[in-house]
Amino acid sequence: MPPSAVLGGLARSGRWRRTSALVGAVVGGAVAAGLGLGAFAVLVMAGWISSPYPGSGPDDALHVAAAMWLLAHGADLVRADTLAGGPAPLGVTPLLLVAVPALLLHRAGRDAADTADRPRGALGGVVGGYLAVGALATLFATDGPLRADPLSAALHLTALALLGAAAGVWNAYGRPRGPLPAPLRRLHAPEPRPDGAGRPHPGPAFRAAAAGVLVLVGGGALLVGVSLAVHAQASQTTYLQLSDLWSGRVAVLLLAIALVPNAAVWGASYGLGPGFTLGAGGVAWPGGAPTDPLLPPFPLLAAIPDAGTGTPLTWAACAVGGVCGLTVGWFTARAAAPKSMPDRAWSRGETALTAGLAAVLCGLALALLAALAGGPLGGGALADFGPVWWRTGGAALLWAGLLGTPVALGLRAWRVRSRRARDLWGRVKGVRLRAPRRPGWVRTPGWVRLPRVNVPRVRLWRRRDRQDDPQGEQQNDRQDDPQGEQQNDRQDDQQAGPVAVGRRRWWTPWRAKSGTREGSSAPGFEPYDFTVRPGPGPDPESR
Repeated sequence: MPPSAVLGGLARSGRWRRTSALVGAVVGGAVAAGLGLGAFAVLVMAGWISSPYPGSGPDDALHVAAAMWLLAHGADLVRADTLAGGPAPLGVTPLLLVAVPALLLHRAGRDAADTADRPRGALGGVVGGYLAVGALATLFATDGPLRADPLSAALHLTALALLGAAAGVWNAYGRPRGPLPAPLRRLHAPEPRPDGAGRPHPGPAFRAAAAGVLVLVGGGALLVGVSLAVHAQASQTTYLQLSDLWSGRVAVLLLAIALVPNAAVWGASYGLGPGFTLGAGGVAWPGGAPTDPLLPPFPLLAAIPDAGTGTPLTWAACAVGGVCGLTVGWFTARAAAPKSMPDRAWSRGETALTAGLAAVLCGLALALLAALAGGPLGGGALADFGPVWWRTGGAALLWAGLLGTPVALGLRAWRVRSRRARDLWGRVKGVRLRAPRRPGWVRTPGWVRLPRVNVPRVRLWRRRDRQDDPQGEQQNDRQDDPQGEQQNDRQDDQQAGPVAVGRRRWWTPWRAKSGTREGSSAPGFEPYDFTVRPGPGPDPESR
């Protein structure tokens, strides 16, 4: 069979198209890894070129660039040359550097999904191409000033490649939810239970947890900024002592900027209560800080609170955890009793379970961030640095759960109560109160008229609207007193005689409106009698 026939058969069967899409996905993953490596190589080579005393050749600079690229994925590095003579681990990952490979993987997965027939093919191709380049970079980084741990690099590269590419493919397909497993499907679509307990709602719980995490990280960044402002002199002195050259100072500044998210997570752990460890020197938390911690000179580390016991200012940092709990409760209550659909309010059990699920998710997120933000900076006294992940996650769970759940239940009850109060006020406002009627045996002079007072009548039960039944209300009024009130009014009119057409105002009793009824000069009529009730005729207000 000729090759043209084989290629034609592959094209007709669709295998050629699937093969080309898979090759494109693999190439896209490799290109994403190459772009990330190139970005780090440009930064490292620019610093090496600008340094007047590099102390090494371009080969070592490229090894450092590959090691920094692996560090951006979370891999552990080892410094071969130290002052002590032995190797020292380096495991603190600048969280801002993680955004570079994550964005490249997301874009590669999204572009591969546009040409692939199946999402699995696009995901597998991108991950395969990315890991192929990552394996070469790991082998290259095993030798040099900074050496990568092969096992740690393999685990972290695979995890980040899968997450980033999966997010891109999912976004390309319109972020579908798809079929979930049976337990997750029941959790996502809770069925009402007869006891009213219900199940938690995962969507609002995720949103409430995300809001709580943002509040914690933002509050931690605020604490770091305040501490830097208080210790500005010490930070400036440390920054100037690290290097006398502008290239070295620029490198230190870029490293400090890359570590700002780490500092925000450290501040969040400090505001939650557990604080963060400073190696073998102790723990810095709102209750106090170690006296003489062995810290490397760095501007961000110079902003650590002063040694000694806690002060009211340091204890005020715990307001970050309180605001997190209030935020989780408020977001949960807003979903539990929405203003647009007040009749679809959740039960107390559903609200409490959703707030509890949001607290668990918030704790898991903070534990993950704390694990990524900390790590060893060396051996011995610097082997453990940063927040402890299980303490930080547990503190976030307690703040969000113990404070968020009561807040969610209270706000839900208030919203339901407000809706009931509005309904009750609508019923009261739509009815009227009757003024007390004058008994039939009471007689008044002809020139005295009691004013009619229309007071709304309060009725706390539902009643059909008067516009729907205009005759019913009038019939009820007649049945209350069909003869007595009308007869008294008729006798009063006969005694009073004819009255002027129109209503005189109390402040101008001498001024009459245009025209009077016939017989206005009858005896007993006084022109200044402004209390005379208008007789039957057209309504003066309608003129």
